[in-house]
Amino acid sequence: MKNEEIKKVVREGYTGIAQVNRSCCAPGPSAAETVAKGVGYTDEDLSAIPEGANLGLGCGNPVAMASLSDGETVLDLGSGAGVDCFIAAGKVGPRGRVIGVDMTPEMIDRARENVSRGGYDNVEFRLGEIEHLPVADSSVDVIISNCVINLAPDKNEVFAEAYRALKPGGRLMVSDIVLTRELPPEVKESVDALVGCIAGAWLKGDYVGAVKNAGFEDVEITDEQSFRTELLENDPAVQSFIKDLGMSTESLADLAQSAVSVKVRAVRPAR
Repeated sequence: MKNEEIKKVVREGYTGIAQVNRSCCAPGPSAAETVAKGVGYTDEDLSAIPEGANLGLGCGNPVAMASLSDGETVLDLGSGAGVDCFIAAGKVGPRGRVIGVDMTPEMIDRARENVSRGGYDNVEFRLGEIEHLPVADSSVDVIISNCVINLAPDKNEVFAEAYRALKPGGRLMVSDIVLTRELPPEVKESVDALVGCIAGAWLKGDYVGAVKNAGFEDVEITDEQSFRTELLENDPAVQSFIKDLGMSTESLADLAQSAVSVKVRAVRPAR
């Protein structure tokens, strides 16, 4: 698929998620909470956000590793309904600012409803693509992202934009899905696998290389975990391509071994 076709497929997939109260990995709010806890969110995190902000879409908790400070400006790439933005808002305080960017209008609408519901004065959401961020040069202290960059067809442009938006000395903290080996062609070509955060993922080395090529320094993977098979089994998008491809339980387990959740930290040079 061409880049614009990929974006269209992803936008349509996440429009559907935004319009119903479920996570991508299981139906219903309780399932979203289970998924969130499974990837690193605490009870304190989840109790501090508006109802409906957590859709269970993440593969980690980037705020937990961002070491946010009072007064900092945070930018969330692919912010969805705002779960990480609202957690970050509590860390940076009223003197800080949190900006969420998402390309799906329905997600932006839902996130803005959550702003009103929670009475947040230091959080805003902007419609835009993470390859073309609607923020000024050198304007944010920290960039976070949670299981979104793998969906972008041009990841090199995403990291170049992140570098542009960060202040010198600014930090990048990302949770994402990467591959330990190439996927079978039929999975890479599956629309449902793309929305399920698998088909668009890059090999780990290529992903880290793209961060370095954008100009970042001190690039490191701070954590790596196998992708849980039960999450694949419960993801409606994954269920669809499993059915279409006639995959066995053994094949699904093998596929899960190809994908890992990583936390990547990097810094824009201060000079």
